[in-house]
Amino acid sequence: MNNNKKHIAYLFGFMLWIIAEFIITAPVLSYFFAWLSSFMIFYWTIFSRFRYINDDLPAGEQILRPIFIVQIIFAGFMCCTSVFYFLNHLGYRYLVEVEFNLVIPNAETYLIAECQRLSLLAHAALVTGIILLSNKEEGNKRKYYLSNGINRNTFLGVFSLAIFSAGIIFKLIPGVTQFSGGLIILSVFGGTFILVKGLVNKNKKLTYIGGGLFFSNFVQASLSGFKEPILMSVIILGCLLFPIYKRLTIFVGIPLLYGLLYVLPTYVGIIRAQTWSGDLSAQESRNIAFDTILNEENADDIKDANWAFLTDRISEINMFTKFVDNTPKVVNYYGFDIVKESLYALIPRIFWAQKPITEQISMERVYVAGVISESSIVSAKTRPVVDAYLSFGTFGVFVFFILIGLIAQFFCNKCENLYGGYQFGTMIIMGTFSETLWRGNNFEFMFNSLFYGYILVLIIHVVLKTFRILIPLEFTITENQDIFTEQKE
Repeated sequence: MNNNKKHIAYLFGFMLWIIAEFIITAPVLSYFFAWLSSFMIFYWTIFSRFRYINDDLPAGEQILRPIFIVQIIFAGFMCCTSVFYFLNHLGYRYLVEVEFNLVIPNAETYLIAECQRLSLLAHAALVTGIILLSNKEEGNKRKYYLSNGINRNTFLGVFSLAIFSAGIIFKLIPGVTQFSGGLIILSVFGGTFILVKGLVNKNKKLTYIGGGLFFSNFVQASLSGFKEPILMSVIILGCLLFPIYKRLTIFVGIPLLYGLLYVLPTYVGIIRAQTWSGDLSAQESRNIAFDTILNEENADDIKDANWAFLTDRISEINMFTKFVDNTPKVVNYYGFDIVKESLYALIPRIFWAQKPITEQISMERVYVAGVISESSIVSAKTRPVVDAYLSFGTFGVFVFFILIGLIAQFFCNKCENLYGGYQFGTMIIMGTFSETLWRGNNFEFMFNSLFYGYILVLIIHVVLKTFRILIPLEFTITENQDIFTEQKE
């Protein structure tokens, strides 16, 4: 019965993909059917009575588990944002018709529709992997618990500050820089959790500590010249607030994200142009960016930058079509070559001084496909769906995305097993993997982040167990694992 419920939960997506494949001769219809199918998968796996999610918590209180957050962001970027590029291809700009060519499909129309169907297949395979390792009846069995003898507030504060400090230090030490990114992301989750807990319980001490960590990370993100760290900080805060303030989070969060997506292309473009060239400091560039955004005379320029971002950068389907057009027609499938390069990238440079530079290796297939020229200074690394397709075509997309779903749910299960359940295990520790599993990257960087993130999770577990902060289940007599609620002194 359990397996039958799982089948009902994930086979729906593959049925939609098969239907989309049957109408490939009508590319516009095929595209829009495949695009809408991802929204149907969201509904089927998250809201419908056929969904397969753990019963240990209400749905709204487990939003950071993979079937929710990983699926929504990963598949949302991969499958849903391509509509702007397709509308632009059809002659529309911000839903306003500029050039009518809806009934005249060309070779590019067929390519875009094919890429959308591949993205739909990836979405269906992703949720399949997640559901296969989920256990609705038993949940994620815990093997360890947070000790009832510790002060939770003190522990969370010290833990987050220590993790943040370690992330900064490791960034400066050769041979261990792989851990730095995971530690800093983990500190963002920890700091945001403390901030939310302090706000909920009106605890000024926790609010100041959490707020300090959150805003220090947010300021650094705002100076980086990248959109993802800024968006990630806001999304994390929204996800932690959502279980407590559902309506407020929705009514404030959606307009806030919309506003950020509208102005960020202009903002980060100015930061990159001024800071990366060395002309101005990051702080000076940020001030210029704010002045530009707030100046009404620049409204048209902001609108143009936003449309360029929506059509070319947010989904990157334009790049995907070039790879599909090139492979295997001009360049044969890579087979296991990309996976091998990803495994080589795991070896720390301290043990292999002559190791090829991962960035250069991963960019080679971009140059070979003619996506950008080698003389370009732009980084245009592939996304997981592209690497999966380049490896083994449609079959590669199916297999690799089932594996990505399995990995996402495995990490969730493992974190909850080792760290006392959902609150500490998923809401905080699972943050180590979040950026990679949410947005995705090429296989070389994705494998590296996941591998060293897992090592980090095991190391932190051993440290906490050594200090008897985490206690094995068989030694736990009393249980109170709610670390959100204010602890009674």
